[in-house]
Amino acid sequence: MPHGRPPSGSPRRVLLKLSGELLSGPQGAPFAPDGLALVADQVTAAAGSGTQIGVVLGGGNLLRGSRSLGKSFPRVDADEIGMVGTLINALVLRAELTVREVPSRVLCSFDVPRAAELHTPRRARQAFAAGEVVIFAGGTGNPYFTTDTAAALRALETGCDLLIKATLADGVFTADPNTDPDARLFSRVTYEEVLTRKLAVMDLTAVTLCMENRLPIVVLNARDRGSVKRFLEGETLGTLVVPEDAPAGPSDQGAGAKRGGRPSRQRSGTTPSSAWPRAWRSFARICSTRGPARPAHRSWRT
Repeated sequence: MPHGRPPSGSPRRVLLKLSGELLSGPQGAPFAPDGLALVADQVTAAAGSGTQIGVVLGGGNLLRGSRSLGKSFPRVDADEIGMVGTLINALVLRAELTVREVPSRVLCSFDVPRAAELHTPRRARQAFAAGEVVIFAGGTGNPYFTTDTAAALRALETGCDLLIKATLADGVFTADPNTDPDARLFSRVTYEEVLTRKLAVMDLTAVTLCMENRLPIVVLNARDRGSVKRFLEGETLGTLVVPEDAPAGPSDQGAGAKRGGRPSRQRSGTTPSSAWPRAWRSFARICSTRGPARPAHRSWRT
């Protein structure tokens, strides 16, 4: 599939983290045609925008670690089974992209020569340069780490400019929007606020890894069709997770829309779509400096 040029000021290479539950069907079915189409549509549209796309798919549609197998089941074994689940999802997505004539490659953290290539950063960069969607499978290859942390790690080691977490919510809220009717959607929040307030963005290990390496995160709704491509093209969507010293956007005011409303260009605390490329360039200049911005945060536990 031909790739267009990325819009001026947009990220050159992006890691897209998608929940495996997006693939699931009713009554606990691990896959559903509509779910697979939704995920493939997001990836296909984003790749068509000209931005290089890497993908990490969770395995929650197949297994949720020891929670699925019982408390007495060994954690290490449960995590290893979960890693295999992410490989299954990666192969399913690759097959769907092949049908759509979107070039893609699965790189796995463990050796499965008949199904996928072994991941190395060099191999991933070569695939990106060849115009392929790179699907990272197998998590980090180690137990006790989530696919959120795998997404952060793969984004950093392959030189991604941005980590997008496409999830089941419109972004990051001040409280759980399912239980608190006054929960409000952040347009922008800092890594430090996420860690201190334990906001539902990603697991704390992943957020800390992004914070220490100044990798920006965007959280948006995966079920809003085309949302990833629209964000990359400049539309205001979701929540930006940024360093404390990142420049504010033209109308960046923190928490904005209340629960239940889709983010819109008119909501409080957003960057207007016309100004987004300029805001992105200013933001990216600060976030492009790799390495710790301050002494490493160690309040979390792995």
